[in-house]
Formats: sequence, structure tokens, C-alpha cells
Amino acid sequence: MNKQKAFTLIELMIAVAIVGILAGIAYPSYQNSVMTSRRADAKGALLGFANAMERHFTETNSYLGAGTAGGNTGSPTIFSTTSPVDGGTPYYNLTINAATAGSYTLNAAPTGAQANDQCGTLSLTQTGVRGISTALSVTDCW
Repeated sequence: MNKQKAFTLIELMIAVAIVGILAGIAYPSYQNSVMTSRRADAKGALLGFANAMERHFTETNSYLGAGTAGGNTGSPTIFSTTSPVDGGTPYYNLTINAATAGSYTLNAAPTGAQANDQCGTLSLTQTGVRGISTALSVTDCW
């Protein structure tokens, strides 16, 4: 009589359980890494936006007029309105929160899949002061 070699149902169920446990541990860590990388992209976009504001100041001797329809708040006309700046699914909306002749505050508000980001809205001023809209430490998010 030939003896067949195969997995038993119990062995298969144990293997499936182990894979399930590993996936349950790994998936949240993966999601956190994805959110962190999107946040890093938004920080880079904010710095690029700040550079565009400085370029605008060099040309006009004022930070005024960089927003939609020459305004001082809202969506920028001198830089991308979303992050990532090169297109694709937007995860942050870039806006001018406040601009005067000598100062500005830029915001990157999370949207879509990034809306539940623990850091909330990222902000940057003309002096390089970084901020967030949540109670976390700025150093944890920037």
C-alpha cells in the first residue's frame, strides 16, 4: 500500500492562523509608514512653496498677491495647490493662511486617505517657524 504525504487540515489551519497574526501585526505598521512618507512629502512641498513665496517677494517686494485672483489667502497661484506637487492622488491641500507685505503663513491640510493623520494641518511661516494643528509635539511631526 502506498502512503501519501500531505498536510492535514489542522496543520493548514495553524499555518493560516500564523499568517493572520503576522498580518495583523504588520499591517498597522505599514499604514503608519505610508502616512509618515506622505507627511514627509507634504513637508517638502511646504518648503518648496516657501521658496516660491520668497521668489514672489523678490519680484514684487511683497508677499501679497500670491493667492487665487491676486488674493492674500487661499489657494496659491505661484505653486501647486496639492501635495504631491507632481500630480497623482492629493493627500494634502496647500494654502496661504495669511499673507501681508512682510510675512506669510502657509498650511498643508490633510485630505483623502491622509485625513486621519495624527499631526493634522502642518504650517510654516516666513521665518521658518513650523507648526501643527494637534496637541502632539511639533518635533514628532516635523
